Amino acid sequence: MAEAPILDVQGLKTYFFTRTGVVKAVDGVSFTLHPGETLGIVGESGSGKSMTALSLMRLVPQPAGQIVEGRILFEGEDLVQKTQSEMQHIRGRDICMILQDPMTSLNPVFTVGNQVVETVRQGAPDRSIGLRDRAIDLLSKVKIASPEIRFSNFPHQMSGGMRQRVVGAIAIAGAPKVLIADEATTSLDATIQYQYLALLKELQEETGMAIIFITHDFGIVAKMCDRVAVMYAGKVAEIADVRDLFNSPAHPYTEALMRSVPNVDEDVDFLYSIEGQPPALDDLPPGCTFAPRCPYVFDRCHEEFPDLVNVGSGHSATCWKLEEGG
Repeated sequence: MAEAPILDVQGLKTYFFTRTGVVKAVDGVSFTLHPGETLGIVGESGSGKSMTALSLMRLVPQPAGQIVEGRILFEGEDLVQKTQSEMQHIRGRDICMILQDPMTSLNPVFTVGNQVVETVRQGAPDRSIGLRDRAIDLLSKVKIASPEIRFSNFPHQMSGGMRQRVVGAIAIAGAPKVLIADEATTSLDATIQYQYLALLKELQEETGMAIIFITHDFGIVAKMCDRVAVMYAGKVAEIADVRDLFNSPAHPYTEALMRSVPNVDEDVDFLYSIEGQPPALDDLPPGCTFAPRCPYVFDRCHEEFPDLVNVGSGHSATCWKLEEGG
């Protein structure tokens, strides 16, 4: 019998109610995540990746933002129904998130050591012994040079890459069951990025932690992920095992994203780009949201949004050409 998912997201909708209209930032997103699995979420900026992650953490900016529909089942319990007090016992322990900008996570008036120790203390059985040593060990694990010295530094005394690694140390301090990494390697150079990803893989193997990796980098997707969800305009356009997605993308948007990745073996004058712009989330077109940019578009695409079509084992996409046999 297959292991039950640790996270089961069902029809999640997160809207922002503004003076100009309703912004459908997350619009009916569904996926599952199993223990020890890594799910990649890819898509252009503004596709709803980060807002999906913030919704899972129940950190949607309020009062404008609201989860209006859907369920987030974590170990069978719906996080949407939890109070903020209850969520405080889940965030940082069971579910952690590494934000894209480390300065939004680190307090500028406290040393990084104090901030790592604070997280370690929450999950430590003994609240007085070995906290500093544990924090220094965590800084060392994320490849911070001279962690004993850096322990006393303030965030502004570190480079962007170092700050990102400190945030990573804080996130893994409590050995979470689910780790959400939102563009966690953006500010790291290639060598440190490789070490950082290797560390996450090592921790995953040791603890069975599940990871959601939000990224624009298909190299990271190929290296880290078991499955991939492609998002466009707040919806999941396609979801598949990583090998299936790379070998046979089913959605025109996924196909276009793949073509946008430069090939070092090709000599071209101009790199491929997807024509047009993503739609405004407060003024979505009727029908398929990708239709205005799609090379395969036909009349039905402008009339109604397609259902999710199963195109293989664990591989599905929302596209009318799949239903038409195209």
